[in-house]
Amino acid sequence: MTANPHYPELRLFLAGHWLPSGSGQYNELKDPASGRVIGHLPHASAADLDQALQGAELAFKSWRRTSAMDRGTILKRAAQLLRERLPGIATNLTLEQGKPLAEARIEVAAAADIFDWFAEEGRRAYGRIVPARTADVRYQVLREPVGPVAAFAPWNFPAVIPARKIAAALASGCTCIIKPAEETPATCLALAQALADAGLPAGALSVVTGDPAFISDYLLRSSVICKLTFTGSTQVGRQLGALAGQHILRSTLELGGHAPVLVFEDADLDHAVAVCVDNKFRNAGQVCISPTRFYVHERVHDAFVQRFVERASVLKVGPGLEPGVQMGPLANARRPIALQTLVEDALAHGAKALMGGHGMGGEGHFWQPTLLAHVPEDARVMHEEPFGPLAVTATFANLDQALAQANRLPFGLAAYAFTESIKTAHILASEVECGMLGINNMAINFAETPFGGVKHSGFGSEGGSEGLDGYLSSKLVSLS
Repeated sequence: MTANPHYPELRLFLAGHWLPSGSGQYNELKDPASGRVIGHLPHASAADLDQALQGAELAFKSWRRTSAMDRGTILKRAAQLLRERLPGIATNLTLEQGKPLAEARIEVAAAADIFDWFAEEGRRAYGRIVPARTADVRYQVLREPVGPVAAFAPWNFPAVIPARKIAAALASGCTCIIKPAEETPATCLALAQALADAGLPAGALSVVTGDPAFISDYLLRSSVICKLTFTGSTQVGRQLGALAGQHILRSTLELGGHAPVLVFEDADLDHAVAVCVDNKFRNAGQVCISPTRFYVHERVHDAFVQRFVERASVLKVGPGLEPGVQMGPLANARRPIALQTLVEDALAHGAKALMGGHGMGGEGHFWQPTLLAHVPEDARVMHEEPFGPLAVTATFANLDQALAQANRLPFGLAAYAFTESIKTAHILASEVECGMLGINNMAINFAETPFGGVKHSGFGSEGGSEGLDGYLSSKLVSLS
């Protein structure tokens, strides 16, 4: 049941079996660049979810006892299969999500790197020996998998974010049930196919799709699930975190951001502009660590925004599968409406539109790369994450003002700064309230680095050696 010959027929992956919706319910899946139907999304029924839960519970008994070496071998095989299948997976990613094909290819390659990283990191999930107070006692600290995991992933990075959750869970000895976003299911299902073909035991991973509220409520109320991992908005994170709290589930939450960028008077402006433009409009700004609030020293503000406009105004916007496209459409019809509301509010508060500010009309959900300058603090966009190709600027006069602006919101995911002063850099490292800080670069997201935030941006980290922590518990054994 597919409407595009290049897009796969979507099925549920339940305990090692590819199955249609148990309820017989499907909804249309549309290409964000054209609005055309490309496929049909199966909705998991209660019986489907029970099958996934039973599979995860049964598989956990043996998977937890599988050696870290053997678990890693399967993850490495899957990583290699992803690389071999990269062209097809990337094309389907662009079809369902919209980002340029070049970005999709990078993302699928990054997902393979994540599988490789956790294949190795699982072998280093060490326990320890604690020196005892008496010679006849030995204290061992064992690291054990927490159990079956319920994972929920968003639509903006449908390969990388599920890969982080699946790979960390499997490497640590947990089993996993993941629900990808209803807009972008095929990419996650391709990860599952690679793992199945690599020899992953049935039940160690299930992929369910359909109604988010029904699936999350059903899974998190099950006695089988021992951990929640969620990436998405702060609003939904609060709801899922509250539900997980009722059942004392361990949780990793990667929530919303509104990343500040501090551009100091001594910054290399050409470098800063190049990095900021390239990262602001990556994935059409639909990135939780996207630079958004640009606080620029008052002496260099005008020069910065002039160069920003010059570089951003020549970006090629279009369908992600067209050659040379640098920015694709927004992922769904909700995003242009939200951006229009924020832009109109900012202009009403006195902001100046230096570039863009409107949808692009025609087919698909396209929006112009946009820069609003001198945006007052009481505009909504200075408090609400735009999650689109919208950059806003304001000025500061000194370091204290810059820090106050960077830290004034309840979000603390990513932050960035540009300065040639090592003293300023050290102060920023200590004083900016965030989980990730890029100084003179925005290269903060790799398989080997921890990814997570503070304050209302969530807690826990994915990636890096820290990425296994949320999937392991510590057990003390006192032996005499």
